[in-house]
Amino acid sequence: MTTRLEPGDKAPDFTLPTADGASVRLADLAKSTDKGVIVYFYPAAATPGCTKEACDFRDSEASLLGAGYAVVGISPDKVAKLAKFAQDETLTFPLASDEDHATLEAYGAWGEKQNYGKTYVGVIRSTVVVNPDLTVAESFYNVKATGHVARIRKVLGLDA
Repeated sequence: MTTRLEPGDKAPDFTLPTADGASVRLADLAKSTDKGVIVYFYPAAATPGCTKEACDFRDSEASLLGAGYAVVGISPDKVAKLAKFAQDETLTFPLASDEDHATLEAYGAWGEKQNYGKTYVGVIRSTVVVNPDLTVAESFYNVKATGHVARIRKVLGLDA
């Protein structure tokens, strides 16, 4: 059973390679914000659902940044695939590669799931909002790609 993070839990810090050839460390990113970091986990770059979700974050990024939040997307894809995805979709927030699934597992975003009647292990589409002090503000698991960013915005009080 995958352990899911809940509000108030300590968010595991991570340092992962990114699409732009650099790396992202959660603690550093969180310190650079007023409100925190929206960390979203997605199964595979350049697939229809993941593209929709990434583009929704891209389209909301300016207002999220304006409200004090940074965004980072994490998948098990190789850095080269993430770089192509970021370029093709003009994504400006970091896309991080977690090929060994360690961060995905630490966040409860890797585990057993079902699709079309088959059970397998993979990425559970999830989002965790992390405060600047690295505590969990909000967590969302088994989310749908479409409409998810709007739901996060509503929960964070950004569309009041």
